[in-house]
Amino acid sequence: MVRSSLFAVGLVLVFFALSCSPTFGDTVETTFRVANLTANRLCQNQVISAVNGTLPGPALTVKEGDTVIVHVINNSPYNVTIHWHGVFQRLTQWADGPEFVTQCPIRPGGNYTYQFNLTGQVGTLWWHAHSQWLRATVHGALIIRPRDGQNYPFAQPDLEDTIMLGEWWNADPNDVENAALANGSAPANADAYTINGWPGDLFNSCQSISNSKLNVSPGQTILMRIINVALNNQFFFKIANHSFTVVAIDAAYTNPYQTDVIVIGPGQTTDVLLTANQSAGLYYMAAHPYVSAVLPILNTNITTAILVYQNATQTTPILPDLPAFNDTPTAHTFLTNLTALTTSPFWSPVPQTVDENMFITFGLGLSDCGANLSCGGLFFERMAASMNNLSFALPTSVSILEAFYRNISGVYTTDFPDQPPTVFDYTNISNSFDQNLLMTNKSTSLKRLRFNSTVQIVLQNTALIGVENHPMHLHGFNFYVLAQGFGNYDAANATSMFNMVNPQERNTLGVPVGGWAVIRFRANNPGVWFFHCHLEVHLPWGLGMAFLVENGGTPESTLPPPPADFPQC
Repeated sequence: MVRSSLFAVGLVLVFFALSCSPTFGDTVETTFRVANLTANRLCQNQVISAVNGTLPGPALTVKEGDTVIVHVINNSPYNVTIHWHGVFQRLTQWADGPEFVTQCPIRPGGNYTYQFNLTGQVGTLWWHAHSQWLRATVHGALIIRPRDGQNYPFAQPDLEDTIMLGEWWNADPNDVENAALANGSAPANADAYTINGWPGDLFNSCQSISNSKLNVSPGQTILMRIINVALNNQFFFKIANHSFTVVAIDAAYTNPYQTDVIVIGPGQTTDVLLTANQSAGLYYMAAHPYVSAVLPILNTNITTAILVYQNATQTTPILPDLPAFNDTPTAHTFLTNLTALTTSPFWSPVPQTVDENMFITFGLGLSDCGANLSCGGLFFERMAASMNNLSFALPTSVSILEAFYRNISGVYTTDFPDQPPTVFDYTNISNSFDQNLLMTNKSTSLKRLRFNSTVQIVLQNTALIGVENHPMHLHGFNFYVLAQGFGNYDAANATSMFNMVNPQERNTLGVPVGGWAVIRFRANNPGVWFFHCHLEVHLPWGLGMAFLVENGGTPESTLPPPPADFPQC
């Protein structure tokens, strides 16, 4: 590449950072070219942004302990960043990727090299664009296998396959977002759902190839890595006449859990073992949305792929019986029965003492439309979302992380409140349209944390403009899910429910519709870490905040300088 001297300096900085790690693996180096691609999924050509001319984008397959180097070249007409969803980014915080949080975007014609290490993580993660709605088509799998000499905590599978559940618009997704933001209304729903980029043959696709297929032999055990890459939909996923054993979520091993249905929110990953134990035939893998909000279901279609047995003679696949779109009891049963495998080499016990207690309410709301304007949201205001009634606004002239590192004032504040400003009956739907509760203000407010402090957060859904399950994603950390339930959080009753022995460990949690969850994590990673709803419609509305974790006073706990090719605003 041109700018080889700058690239060399960047490599030296990263080598210095990674040399603090006690172990070394291989180096996996590749190039991502983001550019326009003409694709046809629903009977019309559509120009999308894609990486290396594929949808989904290329999978990165590595081993635990490896160092990843990805040269991103932006040949698209849009600003681009790449987020490595679930990667801790210890000493490589500048590679995390959320636009204007940890970096300025890569401008059209620009490039940036992401470099990070994967020590201490095994399983399925993924990568995606973290600017505007590019995530709809700029995404791919990040598969981390055990390092040489180590094994899975389950029998070695005969086969592995990746299932990516997504969405498709017969439009440019950025145009869909921009049209909604222009008048403050909700964006158009996807025209189709997809498995590995294809809607399946239950949609009218006009394509000779409309299904992703998995070929198996009787008796084989398949490790299926299921990833929800959708912008705005959670999914139920089933395979006709088959059942699963869940063995990992968000690249954290679980105790084996038997189920015939998977529930997965945007950003989440679920690893399951599937045994090909049925008669030779064709079986649909199928998904449709889990719709927790009390809203009209605009798209009731089912996306499909096909499980194909060797020597199958039938021509029509068998379709599974999926749960109802609003089957919250089935979703809750699945999501609350997952527990951590404490014999995993990567398991750490739950911290017993808490340094920072936070109670965060979140949900939808409204912001002022502006003078002499009539917006498309409720009461002619602009649709918004908030956490503790603060609607997060991204800066535009510098990233928050760079402002922190260079001590630039006026970019953010550190006054994010530990409690909501108003106490009310949070999940009572009679409050849904109370304008006194709906209005929120824009701010770039962070919560400052001491290095290595333990943080416990009660996440309380509200019923403002309707109740909904929100998938909340924390960058830079995994967290323990101690408890979750419906209604308003009641500490006296909830504390007795806390699982302090083997709670599930996640980076993205669907907080129950009209309910609450309690999470705990140790802030042992200095930097600025975004915490936000992974329903993309809610992110530009402001459903997010960020944690600023202070340096710890040692080289291993101090934010390093940005790399030489760090994008500038």
